[in-house]
Amino acid sequence: MSIEETFDAVVVGAGLAGLQCARLLAGAGRRVLLIDRKRALDAGVHTTGIFVRRTLEDFALPPDCLGPAVRHVTLYSPARRPLRLESAHEEFRVGRMARLYERMLSECLRAGVSWSPATRFLGCEPEPAGGRARASGVGASRVRFERGGLEFSVGARFVIGADGSLSAVAASLALEQNREWIVGVEDVFADAGGDPTPRFHCFLDPLLAPGYLAWVVSDGEETHVGVGGYAARFDPARALDAFRASLGGIVDLSRARKIERRGGRIPVGGVLRRIACARGLLVGDAAGAVSPLTAGGLDPALRLSTLAARVADEYLSTGDPATLAQYSGARFRARFTSRLWMRRGLRGVRSPLAAEAACAVLRLPPFDRLAAHVFFGRGSFPDVDAAATGGAARRPQPVAL
Repeated sequence: MSIEETFDAVVVGAGLAGLQCARLLAGAGRRVLLIDRKRALDAGVHTTGIFVRRTLEDFALPPDCLGPAVRHVTLYSPARRPLRLESAHEEFRVGRMARLYERMLSECLRAGVSWSPATRFLGCEPEPAGGRARASGVGASRVRFERGGLEFSVGARFVIGADGSLSAVAASLALEQNREWIVGVEDVFADAGGDPTPRFHCFLDPLLAPGYLAWVVSDGEETHVGVGGYAARFDPARALDAFRASLGGIVDLSRARKIERRGGRIPVGGVLRRIACARGLLVGDAAGAVSPLTAGGLDPALRLSTLAARVADEYLSTGDPATLAQYSGARFRARFTSRLWMRRGLRGVRSPLAAEAACAVLRLPPFDRLAAHVFFGRGSFPDVDAAATGGAARRPQPVAL
């Protein structure tokens, strides 16, 4: 790769959103460069990898990259009083994310994507007049990287930031940046004992997980044990140790084999308002595309990056700035105002007594239906086609990987 090279699109970050964007743009005939700081995508996975029913119905994810279906959810109060919920549908599957990332990367390479691992994004500036990228039109940039101690740069007609909640691309393009997030940490186990039924255990406890939840997700093959909350209000590692020690009778980890520890920041402020400009756009966590209430980000990552690829391809073809109006974070954000308010409510629960009372209410009709809707509802992220066009929702076509 030389300094003279110019790409239609440079995608920074090879998580779910970045891989989806790169694959779709290359499939549309665009010349794409995909970069990531990691040497291998199976290292340092951050997400639990819970795919919801809506995603499983609309995107043809590889079955061998998914665990068994989960229909059962149990919500526990701080005193461990349970509310048991069961769906008639296969609601969740836990992705084997390292395998899925590698599969998606292979699809990218087959589509013609240029791949640069172990590469750090340094910044991007408008292409000088007379530069090759500028001559190709659109909002061209000179993008700078570092790899193996050496700096290099390429021309890009468009830059896509898929580089996480603290997006350097957002800062470089003067787009909006995340301001609110929680932090989570979890351990992943194989061969855990206990209930053989695949189940999602959620624990509402403001001391262990302030502003969010502790969880055990067990699908019969893997068991994920984690805590999440606002960083200023707890020590995640200590909270995880305390939570694990309290799980007797719920899951048996005495003979389980620990596979890995995962952790990271999760933006929960909702989709950012300004996520696109003439030189690029943001997807995934960089765009704040995470449900403010549940902190689920995989469904938004696939939906928003699919729309982003379509918008970017059209913009590269026409150069019409009006095309980017379809990719308005303000339009998406308006579709889940209620979840932003519920996020504020959950953030404000600091007393175990208040959490206990809230859980007691949720065990009563008709509020138990509200709990079922939170876990089993299909509206955690707005339909991107409806939000972009202002029209009726259009069911996306399944996307095979």
